[in-house]
Amino acid sequence: MYESKFKALADKKRLQIMNILTQRGSMCVCDLAPLMDMTQSKLSYHLKILWDANILTKETRGTWSYYNINTEEINHLLSHELCCIFKPGC
Repeated sequence: MYESKFKALADKKRLQIMNILTQRGSMCVCDLAPLMDMTQSKLSYHLKILWDANILTKETRGTWSYYNINTEEINHLLSHELCCIFKPGC
């Protein structure tokens, strides 16, 4: 369950994507690609990994998909509850 989430976070480019989305809010691939200095297809690949792991949310507006941080999921990953899974008896 958590393996895909941590695997998605274990990439420098994906962490950079998350940093940009945290600072700027919801963005589409067309706006994010120049900031990441990568092609839209490569960026879409990374966004799909983050979205599949439920780390990002996606909203379709017309022909574009806008991505944002799933703060609820991030808060859960950083929660005391999850910490107890790795350190029993806390």
